[in-house]
Amino acid sequence: MQRAAHRQCTWNPGLEHWDSLRRHLEGVQEKIDHFVYLNVKTVWVATFYKSTLKDFQYAVDDFRNVDPSFGTMSDFDNMLAALHDKGIKIIIDLIPNHTSDKHNWFQLSRNRTDKYTDYYVWHDCQITEGRVIPPNNWVSVYGNSAWEYDDTRNQCYFHQFRKEQPDLNFHNPDIQKEILDIIKFWLEKGVDGFTINGANLLLEAEHLRDEPQVNKSQSPDTITSYADLYHDYTTTQVGTHDILRDFRQTMNDYSREPGRYRFMGTEADDQNAVEKTMLYYGNSFIQEADFPLNFYLFDLNKDISGNSIFQVVNLWMKSMPKGRWPHWMVGSPSNSRIASRVGRDYVDVVNMLLLTLPGTPTLYYGEELGMEDSPTLNISTNPSVEHNPDEYPVKTPMQWDNSSNAGFNDGNKTWLPVNQDYTKVNVEVQKLKPDSTLNLYRDITKLRYDELPLHRGWLCYAWNDANVFAYVREIDGLNKVFMVVLNFGLQASVNIKGQIPDLPAQAKIRLSTISEKNGKTVNTNNIDTERGEGLILEYGTNKPLHNTEAFKEKCFISEKACYSSAFDLLYKNC
Repeated sequence: MQRAAHRQCTWNPGLEHWDSLRRHLEGVQEKIDHFVYLNVKTVWVATFYKSTLKDFQYAVDDFRNVDPSFGTMSDFDNMLAALHDKGIKIIIDLIPNHTSDKHNWFQLSRNRTDKYTDYYVWHDCQITEGRVIPPNNWVSVYGNSAWEYDDTRNQCYFHQFRKEQPDLNFHNPDIQKEILDIIKFWLEKGVDGFTINGANLLLEAEHLRDEPQVNKSQSPDTITSYADLYHDYTTTQVGTHDILRDFRQTMNDYSREPGRYRFMGTEADDQNAVEKTMLYYGNSFIQEADFPLNFYLFDLNKDISGNSIFQVVNLWMKSMPKGRWPHWMVGSPSNSRIASRVGRDYVDVVNMLLLTLPGTPTLYYGEELGMEDSPTLNISTNPSVEHNPDEYPVKTPMQWDNSSNAGFNDGNKTWLPVNQDYTKVNVEVQKLKPDSTLNLYRDITKLRYDELPLHRGWLCYAWNDANVFAYVREIDGLNKVFMVVLNFGLQASVNIKGQIPDLPAQAKIRLSTISEKNGKTVNTNNIDTERGEGLILEYGTNKPLHNTEAFKEKCFISEKACYSSAFDLLYKNC
């Protein structure tokens, strides 16, 4: 019943550190059986475009080529075909906001060549006593002025990120067409969709006014940090969503073939303004993203609790336009791993949360094992390559087995050393342990796909306190209901039947993070959970929670569907 890529679990294998002896794209292809084992249906591959390697390959030299450090276009085609042969879709990054300064467009633009003259954001700037005076106070994400003087053109160009990443001028229709052509190029190759990187940065105000200071008393001469300004004129400008809707329309044009829906996600870090993030869904008349990426669980830390989890989930669900599809992720290449961020005790229960909420969960490689950050690494890299050493601990190689380099490559070393715990925390070892984090992850994904309420049903909040967050998953027409009880604090006992009088007195444990409890029953007026334990309970009822007045404001549905027992199918007009 799940026809589209955005309905599936996604697995994100970062490509940054695969050794050249085994090319990155070949490596992904080699491990397809791991995705099958986990019931993963979509793989989101990190950026691999031909690049100067500035800012983790986000300074693109050529959007239609594979960087040699990752392989060849033939390697990409083989990987894509192999994934599709296994029924797995592939999502890739699109980086439309900027190119590298080595891109042919920039070289032509700095020389004012024909139509390329206005492909980037250029403006006059003053040079006084050898010092460049930028057009305004705009600051780059990495700090200091977002303007760089180019002595070939004798003007400054704008860059939201590093100086080697000049921003494209999306006020120019030719640029919009160029990016649409790039989208078509990859869709025609067969990719199943894109994540649009930096979607909120595509346009900047043409009036070039100074952005307002956060601290009005701060001396303007000391403005150097991105956090010093409100970015009213360089993020989410009028016209941004029109551009994204054109991207969406192109995806739709390529989605007409049966079974080949093309996904579009947007990455726009509007953490402090959830209402801005929700705009990327589009509106009731015009679709935009299938979903914007949800970064709110990145804030989880050692202060984790049942209430804090509830607040993050509720923030998204209550803010999301009615009937749209949610997204959840806890890990990324730029965030400490969940095992290190909140503690090893909570890895399994966090994974259970992701896989039992409505919507699409995204897994950063290694989370299915409970991989932890490696101790701070002191790595001497090629000075022409810019990386952030603070991110090294979370980017250590995937731990496949206890052989040399954890089975990540067969060379003498890896770019980053393998985490020292790899002999105990790896795929080979955990496959052999029925109660391992890996096999629990697999068991939850299997349950998710086998049971309609878990991937298409209602979400109703049942309980939240300092220790426990519990919710119900149910679907119209089916009396089988699942209640998920998750402990994010200390050992606790909760009386959920006291909150829901129609709840049956007993429920069966379909799955617990403590495997010996599987198959047992619990009394719903006294549900015990240990620190970091998660339970998926099953019971039958003819009184769904979402139909009760008391829970009317506590229940949410995405893409409503009803189940017909007579025909054993889902239907929408219910």
